[in-house]
Amino acid sequence: MSRSEEGWLLLVHTVPPKPPYLRAKVMNRLTKLGALALKRSAYLLPATEDTLEDFQWLRQEICKEGGDAWVVEARFVAGFRDEEIRESFRAMRSADYRALAAEARALLDRARDEGSVEAPPTLEAERRRLLRRVEATRDIDFFHATERDEVEALMSTIERLVEPGSRKPARVPTRDELRSRTWLTRTGVKVDRMASAWLIRRFIDPAATFMFAAPENTSSVTNAVRFDMFEGEFTHDGNRCTFEVLLAVSGQGNDRGLAALAQIVHDLDLRDDRYQRPETSGVAALVDGIVSRFDDDHRRLAESAPLFDALYASLGGAAPRPTRPEQP
Repeated sequence: MSRSEEGWLLLVHTVPPKPPYLRAKVMNRLTKLGALALKRSAYLLPATEDTLEDFQWLRQEICKEGGDAWVVEARFVAGFRDEEIRESFRAMRSADYRALAAEARALLDRARDEGSVEAPPTLEAERRRLLRRVEATRDIDFFHATERDEVEALMSTIERLVEPGSRKPARVPTRDELRSRTWLTRTGVKVDRMASAWLIRRFIDPAATFMFAAPENTSSVTNAVRFDMFEGEFTHDGNRCTFEVLLAVSGQGNDRGLAALAQIVHDLDLRDDRYQRPETSGVAALVDGIVSRFDDDHRRLAESAPLFDALYASLGGAAPRPTRPEQP
């Protein structure tokens, strides 16, 4: 049963004016729990055994200090839809991950600048401190914010640089092995995965079949090439998005149209405004339109393929070949 089917837990509380630290203490605790504020004194968590225990402990603390608190099992019938609530939780974690990604990129740049096999102890200490914060955020990322994968990819890259041999990277298939394969990625595809799927079909594996799985279920799929996902064969590498990583293995690295397209996808996916091409905002609007119109991932790939064909041609690429429609 999913969290949304299990329902929600609502903590409603009142805090006395004294002691003065109590309100700040309660707010700090709610932040660490990842609770969503509905009103000033009403906070929401997905209903699980762990979150119920967390709210019960917090209620006990509030009551011990002279306040009142109630923990309620909730199901929304009007005013909020479950998916709206999930998106609100994701939005909170997205902000956290963006801040963590900025710090991770800065640390990655430092690790690369060192360029030595034995990284200074300070780098390893900073990596561990940042990793603890990433893990704490992941613990309260109840509905998998999209920015989480970028942060995890950055941390994996940092770990390989700071502690060589600490983790065996995923084996990257050769070009000859990337023929008529099943390619697996996360559900809810957006610009990097749409563009990557287009690149795979057009330049790497014309007979590719695509599958989609929730992050917690990807391990059940075997013999698939994983892309744009944690520890996938092809995914974010430092400051490169998945499209850029795939372009490097496609044999088309000198293609002017693909190089320009990679810059657009990079800025849309990583949001660092590195290239600032004039086409980027228009592409963002078109991709957002596809995402808003279609929930089915196969349909998103099918609808976005002509967009990338046309964009590639306009950026100086070769005339597009017809692509095989994605089958539902």
